[in-house]
Amino acid sequence: MKSFSSVAMQPSHPDWEKAVSRENELYERTDDIRSPFLRDYTRVLHSLAYRRLKHKTQVFYGAAGSDHICTRIEHVSHVESVSNSIARTLGLNEELTRAIAMAHDLGHAPFGHRGESILSKLSMEYLGKPFWHEANGVYFADNIELLDDPQNKKRNLDLTYAVRDGIISHCGEVDQNKIRPRDISIPLTEIKPGGALQAATWEGCVVKFADKIAYLGRDIEDAKRLKYFSDAQLSTLRELAGKCNRDAVNTTVITHSMIIDICEHSSIEEGLTLSPLMEEVLAEIKLFNYENIYKNKRLRYFDAYAELVINSLFRELSSYYEGPDTFRKLEEDDFHRRKFIEEFARYLADYCDLPENAPEWAKEDAEHLLNKKVYGSLETKELYLQAVVDYIAGMTDNYAVDAFGQLLMC
Repeated sequence: MKSFSSVAMQPSHPDWEKAVSRENELYERTDDIRSPFLRDYTRVLHSLAYRRLKHKTQVFYGAAGSDHICTRIEHVSHVESVSNSIARTLGLNEELTRAIAMAHDLGHAPFGHRGESILSKLSMEYLGKPFWHEANGVYFADNIELLDDPQNKKRNLDLTYAVRDGIISHCGEVDQNKIRPRDISIPLTEIKPGGALQAATWEGCVVKFADKIAYLGRDIEDAKRLKYFSDAQLSTLRELAGKCNRDAVNTTVITHSMIIDICEHSSIEEGLTLSPLMEEVLAEIKLFNYENIYKNKRLRYFDAYAELVINSLFRELSSYYEGPDTFRKLEEDDFHRRKFIEEFARYLADYCDLPENAPEWAKEDAEHLLNKKVYGSLETKELYLQAVVDYIAGMTDNYAVDAFGQLLMC
């Protein structure tokens, strides 16, 4: 098919230089065989934020006690698979598509979208801005995630513009059809929550479509495994399957049907699009999921627990601010009794211009760091509270629960 090959983000594309640009250039290897986008893919793969996704909620907390319930990292793999199939068929840049898909959920908080909404409320109250995982993904890639270079110095990820753009533009919650890239000259800072602006590349638009296609079917399968559905609800699913001449609504049916449909009906002129029938079916499946899974009363206890854990951790960590004496207070009060306090102090030190009275361990660690110091010298409590929000956002569900348990220690 390859009908989009003329607009693929390749060296011949007029926006290529912008797409492969980085805020800070990476170190070079004379024998590197990777393209800029494949290099991004492996940088994300090696990052700690990517590894932590295996213990972050997709929909059902703690994988609902089952090894077979989807976690955030599996969702990322599903999006990579769906988007790569579409990109390959349409003739788009598969390496860029894979890199965006791999990185698209790096900014997710613990406890899934519930954790995101709790952190957003805290961020609005104390920092005056919302927390949304798409923007946080770029923020983490730009400022928080570190990788060792060949000299064993830790540096920021410094991903290409096209991948960073794909992360912040990937929101699949908004019902949109016939999507096409926006003007690449629009700064990432002008992209707001809600997915109104599309990615600047066709590859980023593919990932946005794939995000929605990937999660709906898998969430249905997981809900079935956990016996969320009544006989009447299962009957509704069978009716939905009949609309697209299938016997079932599950991951296999949805992903196959939607991939084929989007590849057959999309064009450079019309944009990435589903047929009217498949657009209707996708909307109905999404509505079914919201009414019967995401709003299910069985999740209300999870919601309350997530709020208790995150609010408690924020309140505790917020209490240690003492300007240039913050490290002293962290170390003296709880450094050895509560492990997560010590780990937060070490995290904080990595992103600060250390004061003269900083502990020796922080000064020793700083010798291996060449990253941005996003919290300055902790000259304001706002900078410190940003660090608290960032630290909690990076937690896995397991780590957050363990840290909460430490708060209960005498």
